[in-house]
Amino acid sequence: MSAESQRANLGPVVRTEGLGRSVNGTQLVADVTVAVDPQQVVAIVGPSGAGKSSFLRLLNRLDEPTTGTVYLNGQDYRSVEPQALRRRVGMVMQAAYLFPGTVERNIQFGPRQRGEELAEEEIEELLARVRMEGYAQRDVSSLSGGEEQRVSLARTLANSPDVLLLDEPTSSLDTSTERDVEQLICEIIRDRALTCLIVTHDMAQARRMASHALLLEGGRLVDYGPIEEVLDA
Repeated sequence: MSAESQRANLGPVVRTEGLGRSVNGTQLVADVTVAVDPQQVVAIVGPSGAGKSSFLRLLNRLDEPTTGTVYLNGQDYRSVEPQALRRRVGMVMQAAYLFPGTVERNIQFGPRQRGEELAEEEIEELLARVRMEGYAQRDVSSLSGGEEQRVSLARTLANSPDVLLLDEPTSSLDTSTERDVEQLICEIIRDRALTCLIVTHDMAQARRMASHALLLEGGRLVDYGPIEEVLDA
C-alpha cells in the first residue's frame, strides 16, 4: 500500500465536534462540526465578524472552547498538553510577532522548549526553505514585513507540525510581497504534505490556495465542501 493510501485510511487529521466558544454571553463560534482530511487545504471564509479567526484559534487551544472539542488524528486534544499541541498544530498569524534578537533565536525557540537544539545546518535548511539563506544572524528588527512573515513561517516549521493554521498570513503585505509569500506557503504545504486551514477575506486567494472552503456566518457553519461548490453557491 502506498504512503498516500495509508494516509487516506487514517481518517480525518482534524475533526471538530460541536465546537463553540462564547465570551460574556456573546457567541463567537457555535456548534461547528467538520472533518479535515490528510493534506487537505481548507479556506475559512465569511463576512467580517463571522468568527473565522475565533474558530481557527480554537483548533490549537489558543482560546479554549466552551462547548465541544477537537480530535487530532482521532485523539481528543484536551488530553494533549497545550504546548505540545501547538507544536503539532502550528499557527502563523497576520502579524509575525517575532521575539527580539536574531532570526536564529526565533527559529530555535520551539525545539529548545522541548530540550532540543537545532544544528546550524538544520537552521540554514529551514531558512533556505523560506528563501532566506544567510539570515540566521540578522536581527529581526532589520527585516521587512515579508521577511518577518517568512521567519514566522520557518519558526513554525521548526516544530515539524502535522497541521498548519494560517490567520490572514498575507493581508498586511503589499501586493507583490503577498503573492510571493502565498506561493511560498503553497510550495511548503505541498512539499511537506501538510494539512492546512487558512483564514482569508480574499476569495481569489482562497481559490488559489485551497481545495475546500468552510463558510461561517455569525459563528455558525453555513457550508463546507470543495471550494468551487462553496464559493459559487
